[in-house]
Amino acid sequence: MKKNIAIIMGGYSSEYKISLTSGNVVYETLDCSKYTPYRIHIFKDKWIYVNDEEDEFPIDKNDFSINVDSFKITFDCVFNAIHGSPGEDGFMQSYLELLGIPHTSCSMYQAAITFNKRDCLSVLKPYGIKTAESYFLNLGDTIDEAAIVNTVGLPCFVKANKAGSSFGVSKVHKQEDLQHAINVAFKEDDEIIIESFLDGVEVSVGVITYKGETKVLPITEIVSENDFFDYEAKYQGKSQEITPARLSKEQEDKVNKEAKKVYEVLKMTGFSRSEFIFKNGEPHLLEMNTVPGLTKESILPQQAEAAGISLADLFDNAIEEALK
Repeated sequence: MKKNIAIIMGGYSSEYKISLTSGNVVYETLDCSKYTPYRIHIFKDKWIYVNDEEDEFPIDKNDFSINVDSFKITFDCVFNAIHGSPGEDGFMQSYLELLGIPHTSCSMYQAAITFNKRDCLSVLKPYGIKTAESYFLNLGDTIDEAAIVNTVGLPCFVKANKAGSSFGVSKVHKQEDLQHAINVAFKEDDEIIIESFLDGVEVSVGVITYKGETKVLPITEIVSENDFFDYEAKYQGKSQEITPARLSKEQEDKVNKEAKKVYEVLKMTGFSRSEFIFKNGEPHLLEMNTVPGLTKESILPQQAEAAGISLADLFDNAIEEALK
């Protein structure tokens, strides 16, 4: 009997358009001989099922069900394609886990930790994971520009603490530009992280649970045409994404080991994509994404393809792992 799969997409953050694209790719790719997929749009003002005719049916939040033509439909599994809140920060995970509905992403605690860049890096530091020097600010804090520069140096990166797709991220070359970058970051979140610039090769490493085992996918090297891997570079073709990355065997082994260690230390499940920059030959972790882009052009699907895993297989495995 075919399983009913709710593909949740959209969300409450600036990433909602990217999420809708990812979710539609999942919808179009799932094996319809095994699954009956449903596109579920999650927005602040409405949670709805959208059919192929673009008709909308409200979600009953009491049990995450829909009613179509007087027929109640419940779901065997939720495929999470929401980038940002509430799909990547633990809220949807908590809700679904309370209802006892399997889902393809990591659990609530792991999502909350990894979505909070500051907390994630703090949790991993005792395990020897190398990171950039950092300085934290909360909205309303006194801003001591000299102390910031003294801690992280210039250039530096100012980032919204809980945001993705490079929203709220600026590279700052001069101290007089710090305040503007801080204002940009605070538009996305009330917490920010300011990090030292790491000058080296940037790579993205996908780690997934595949057929019950932790699997590190082929590494992608990021070469941005812009000053850094910003939104334009990620989504508007202003970068090269080279898979497999042009690394030495030693570099490859080091970053694979670190990425797998991060995944296992955090007790991750499902998809993950971690970003690293090599400094003095050592990989330094920037962040981890637990609901990475899932379009055909996105990095994780590129890496899966290089490993001989098709999109259909990648998505099918995620559901099978969730249903175990």
